[in-house]
Amino acid sequence: MIGTPLAGNNDWRKVLENFSLPLSVKHDSLLLECYNILVKGGNIDVDLGTKLFESPNLSGISALADLIKKSRFDDYVYFNDNLHVNTTNICVLACRFCAFRKGPRHSEAYALSVEEYLHRIDPFSDIIDEVHSVGGLHPDWTVEYYEELYRSAKKTYPHIHIKSLTAVEVKHIASRSGISVKETLSRLKSAGLDSLPGGGAEILVDTVRDRICRGKESSAEYLAIHEIAHGLGIKTNCTMLFGTVETLRERAIHLHKLRNQQDVSQGFQCFVPYPFLPDKTRLPEAQLASLNEIIRVIAISRIMLDNIPHIKAYRMNIGSYVASIALNSGADDIDGTVNHEEIMHEAGSSARLDSDSEELAKIIENVNSIPVKRNTTYSNFTRYRRKPDDDSRRLPIAQSTS
Repeated sequence: MIGTPLAGNNDWRKVLENFSLPLSVKHDSLLLECYNILVKGGNIDVDLGTKLFESPNLSGISALADLIKKSRFDDYVYFNDNLHVNTTNICVLACRFCAFRKGPRHSEAYALSVEEYLHRIDPFSDIIDEVHSVGGLHPDWTVEYYEELYRSAKKTYPHIHIKSLTAVEVKHIASRSGISVKETLSRLKSAGLDSLPGGGAEILVDTVRDRICRGKESSAEYLAIHEIAHGLGIKTNCTMLFGTVETLRERAIHLHKLRNQQDVSQGFQCFVPYPFLPDKTRLPEAQLASLNEIIRVIAISRIMLDNIPHIKAYRMNIGSYVASIALNSGADDIDGTVNHEEIMHEAGSSARLDSDSEELAKIIENVNSIPVKRNTTYSNFTRYRRKPDDDSRRLPIAQSTS
C-alpha cells in the first residue's frame, strides 16, 4: 500500500504556476486569464465559464485542463473494482431522457428482494470492493426496505463499500416513510450506507429540469440533500447530464452551483459528467453531444471545479476510446470494472461490461499515465502493476542462414 504521494497534491496551484504553458494557452487571452485566476487562488465564474464553452480553442482548453490535472495528480489515473446492481426499474416518475424506467405492470419491470440483491453481488464478491446501487422510485418501498438491504449486504460482505441512492431516491424514501431527509440518511448510514453516487443532478437549472425531468427534486433540493449527507459524514459524488436542451451558459451555471456548494459542505469527492444517450427515450429535441463537446465539458469541468478533487471520464457512458482522450484533457479517474450495468446500456451505451483491472490499466498506460487502484472514498491507493504482455503471439524473427 502506498500512501500520500498517490493521494494528490494539496498545493497544486503552486505546482501549476511553475509549469511551462503551451502556446495554445499562452497565446489565448481567455485561457491566460483563467490560468492567472487559478494560480492566485481564485475560481472561474459563470461568465468566464460560458466563454470557455463558446471558445473555438478546444486544444488550448484541453491543454490547460491537463496541466491542472497533472498539477494535482501528476500522471496518476484512478480506478476501482466495482459492481453495479440496480434495485428496481419501477418508477413513479417518467423523466423524458430515461430509457431505464418501467411502469409496475410492464413485462420487463422488476424489483429485487434482499435475497435477489445479495445473489447479484455474490459471484463478484471476491473481486470487488464497491457495489453501486441506484434504481427507480418504487411506489411501495420505505426506509425499512433499504435498511434491511444494506444491513444484510454488510453482514454478508463486510468488505464491500455500499455506494447507493440518488438525491431524488433519498427524497422519495423520506416522503414515503414520513420522516425527514436527515433522519432517512442517518438511519441508512447506520444500516450500512457508505456514500452517495451523485446521480440525478442533470442540469441544476429548474427551467431545464421542468422540461426533461418534471417531478424530480429541484436544483436547490439536490444540493440541500447532498449538504445534509456531507454533514452526516457521508461522502458523495456529483454529476451532470449534458446534451439535452440546456444552453452553454446553463452548463456553466451548473458547474458554478456545484463549486459553491463544495465551499459550504466540502463533501463532493468526484464530479461525473456524461452526455445524453438518445436511444429509446422521449426527447427528440435533444442537441446530442459530439466527441469534441464531451471532451470540452470534461476539460472545462476541471478548470471550473477547483475545489472538487476528482473528475471522472465515465467509461460506461462515453466508452473507452473517448475516456482515454479525456484522460489527457483533465480527467483523472476512469471509474471501475463495473461488471454489470443497466441504466446507460438501456439508453444505448455499448461500453464493454467484462473489462477487468488489467484492461483498465492498459487503457491508462496507453495514454502515458500510471494506473492506481483506489477505494471508493479515495483514501487508500495502490500502484497497479500490469502483468507483462503475452509475447507468444508475436511472429518469430527470421534467422540468418549465412
